[in-house]
Amino acid sequence: MPVPVPQNFQYDYVPETKEDLDWADLPTIDLSKYGTPEGRHELSQTLIEAIRTKGFFYVTNYGIPQAAVDRQFALGSKFYDLPLEEKLKYTPDLENGEYNGYRPAGRAVLGGGVRDRTEVYNIPKFDGYHPREHPDVVKENIGEIERFARSLHTNVLDPLHTLIASALELPEDFFTNLHRYENPSEDHLRYMMYRHFTPEQLEKIDTGLYSLGHTDLGTLTLLFRQPVAALQIKDHKTGAWKWAKPLDGSLTVNTCDALSFLTGGYIKSTVHRVSVPPKDQNQYDRLGLLYFARPQNDLPLATVDSPLLKREGFTQNEFEQGGHKVPTMGEFVKLKQTWQQKKRVAYREAEDQEIAPGFKGKYHD
Repeated sequence: MPVPVPQNFQYDYVPETKEDLDWADLPTIDLSKYGTPEGRHELSQTLIEAIRTKGFFYVTNYGIPQAAVDRQFALGSKFYDLPLEEKLKYTPDLENGEYNGYRPAGRAVLGGGVRDRTEVYNIPKFDGYHPREHPDVVKENIGEIERFARSLHTNVLDPLHTLIASALELPEDFFTNLHRYENPSEDHLRYMMYRHFTPEQLEKIDTGLYSLGHTDLGTLTLLFRQPVAALQIKDHKTGAWKWAKPLDGSLTVNTCDALSFLTGGYIKSTVHRVSVPPKDQNQYDRLGLLYFARPQNDLPLATVDSPLLKREGFTQNEFEQGGHKVPTMGEFVKLKQTWQQKKRVAYREAEDQEIAPGFKGKYHD
C-alpha cells in the first residue's frame, strides 16, 4: 500500500495595512526569560497584570520555527481551496454542539441582514478520544499537524499555565496538571477563513463587523500573526475597542471563560470581535491559525483554592454565587457550543439566552 507523501505547499502573506489604526498597547511575554527562577518570577507578574488589565498579550521567543507556522497556514489555505461539496463531507452536528470538522459560512446574520462568509475547520487534540476523518490534504499531513499541535502545549501553554499558577500562589504545576495532553479535553487547532465581501455587500454591513464581540470558552486562545488587520479587543479598564496589531514573530493570546470561572472572576474572559479589515485590506480573504486550550473534560469549573484569590476576595464564580450546579468543562463546552453554533435567522439572535444556570449568552458592542 503506497505511503502518502506530504506535498510542499507555500503560503504568501498579504501586505500589512498602511492605515493609522488605534492600536492596543499590549504587554509582551518573552519566553526567552523563562529558563531562570528570576525570569519566571518577572514574567508571572507581567502576565497576571496583563491578563487582569488588558486580557490580551503577545508571546515571543516560544521556540517554534516560523517555517512550521508558515506550513500550517499553507495547509489551511489548501483546505479552503477544496470544493464546497468536499468540505461539507466533514461537517459535524453543529446544531447539537459538535464542532470538530468543518463549519460552512452563512450560519450567522451580520449587521444589515448580510449572511456571514466565515468558514471554520477544527482539528481535535490527538489524545485518542477524538477519532476524525479528514480530507486528503489534512490526512496526508496529519503527523506534521500533530507535532505542531503538541509543540504548542510544550512550548507555549505549559509555560503560560505555570506562570499563571505562580502568580496565583498555587503550585507551579497546578494548571499544567489540568491540561495534560493525554487527558480527554476539547483542545483543538483551527484553520479559519474570513472570505472578503464585495463593495456592495460591505455597504450593507452597517456594523462594520465580521463577528460581534464575544468571549472564548476555554482557558487560553493562541492566535498566530495574520497581517490582515481585523481583531479588535475591549480594554478591561476603559471599555474602549482597540485594534490588535499583527506583531512579527509573535502569538496573540487571550484569556477565556474557564479561566474566569476557575479564578472566581479575578481573571476575566476577554471580550473581542472581528472587524471588516481597513480599506487597503478589505479585498483580501483573511486566513487564521488558532489553538484553543481547555482543561480536562471532567474538571468541575469551581473557583480554585488560591491564597491570592482569598486575600483579594475572589472566592466564588457566577455558578457558586447563585447556588447553581457547577458544570464540568466538558458539560460547559457542549452547552456553549450548542448556543453559539445554532444557525441564526436574525442579528443578535439568542442574546441573553441561558446557556447554563447562572450563565447567559452575551454579545458585546
